[in-house]
Amino acid sequence: MNERFPYVLNVIADHAGDLAEELRQLGEPAWLSSGYAFDIPFADGPREVLVHARSLAKNRAADINVVASERRRKKLLVADMDSTIIACECLDEIADMAGFGSRVAAITDRAMRGEIAFEPALRERVALLKGMPVSVLERVYAERVRLEPGARTLVSTMRAHGAYTILVSGGFTYFTQRVAADAGFHAEQANALLDDGVHLTGDVAAPVLGRDAKLRALQDAVAAQSLDFSDALAVGDGANDLGMIERAGLGVSYHAKPIVAAAAHASIVHSNLKALLYLQGFRDDELCNA
Repeated sequence: MNERFPYVLNVIADHAGDLAEELRQLGEPAWLSSGYAFDIPFADGPREVLVHARSLAKNRAADINVVASERRRKKLLVADMDSTIIACECLDEIADMAGFGSRVAAITDRAMRGEIAFEPALRERVALLKGMPVSVLERVYAERVRLEPGARTLVSTMRAHGAYTILVSGGFTYFTQRVAADAGFHAEQANALLDDGVHLTGDVAAPVLGRDAKLRALQDAVAAQSLDFSDALAVGDGANDLGMIERAGLGVSYHAKPIVAAAAHASIVHSNLKALLYLQGFRDDELCNA
């Protein structure tokens, strides 16, 4: 920690040079990615600095956050999967292939906004899948599941610098196992979607893993790795991510629902997952471009 400057204003934007000049009154910009991401360390008034900086950039596609200098580089990453590490909601994609995608997507959206409880919403959606062939899961993975830009770079860079990485999801192990391996996570956890060997049964194994399970995953990893919560970064987009986002030292909302963005310590709206590395002060020459 720099005792003179306990806070850092972090700015990520295309053509960020103009913003760097406008914000120079706060301090000298330190570039993390030429023309794209920079830091300005400062001494006090974090809320006021954040409001001022965001007001200057209100008509620009810029992600602007204030983070603490102390323990800035995290030793634990706990990440949501659907619409965070991957660019889709797997359950919605399964339903879409069955012809009732819009019905399921509407329930998903309400659950992610925190308007309805996660477990009954999950069971309601999964029940609609009863009788679908198990082979649809492989088709969804092959045709619809894509890593978000920057996912492999995020995970590989944090691992290279000693962090432990976990993928957590209220979705299904069929997908988390594959996505975790593809992105490079150490571990994963999710719900088990049940089948009879040929068809989906329309149910998930108990207990349903949701918001509390994600928080427990964070807590267990902090204990297992002998860390402090301030060493942890949690990222997600939906209401079932709120527990871990609020508890982690750096809780980040990623292209998230309003309820999550309001609770998170930092918010990424315009950038890809590499932004989580810039939030931690990594420079381009330190990134592992996996």
